[in-house]
Amino acid sequence: MLDLFNKEPIYLNLPDAEFIYYPNFFSKENADLFLETLSKEIAWQQDDITIFGKKIAQPRLTALYGNEGKSYGYSNIVMHPHPLNTTLTFIKDAVENTINEHFTTILLNLYRNEKDSNGWHADNEKELGRDPIIASVSFGEARMFQIKHHTKKEFKQSLLLEHGSLLVMRNGAQLHYKHQIPKATKPKNPRINLTFRKII
Repeated sequence: MLDLFNKEPIYLNLPDAEFIYYPNFFSKENADLFLETLSKEIAWQQDDITIFGKKIAQPRLTALYGNEGKSYGYSNIVMHPHPLNTTLTFIKDAVENTINEHFTTILLNLYRNEKDSNGWHADNEKELGRDPIIASVSFGEARMFQIKHHTKKEFKQSLLLEHGSLLVMRNGAQLHYKHQIPKATKPKNPRINLTFRKII
């Protein structure tokens, strides 16, 4: 495969953390292939989450993959991993080799349309450790990613996560910031997001 990676990063100008964005981490040709393959290969599920004591269907589909058998829990959901397949292993190796990190687990999200979303949160579950590094790869429809500081309200940013892009969040990103993918007002095609995590 030719023209696989474009590793020129963009550093977001936000204090107390590092957000590093690679808008064209995978070429369009490869991103198209991964989107099609993951849409068919992944064992997607839709869980109920509890918000303010009320159970609702999570507004997106999810899946957990990893080869170390480590479960992952959030919002009263406990997910157990499927074994990594060839496609996920290839993407994982590319991310790890670029940022010189090792991840145990991939949490995948499928945003089916503009109504699917992911509300304000930090990836700060105890099994990730105190200050985790999270790497996020996006395929499909570009969606807006919003970031805001916990206490310094003037520090917030919106970033369009593009097809084939990589976003790395580290060095305080989950300690000092929350992030979300809001619902969109205009029709959106499907988007698949892979978030790479290290479960301790």
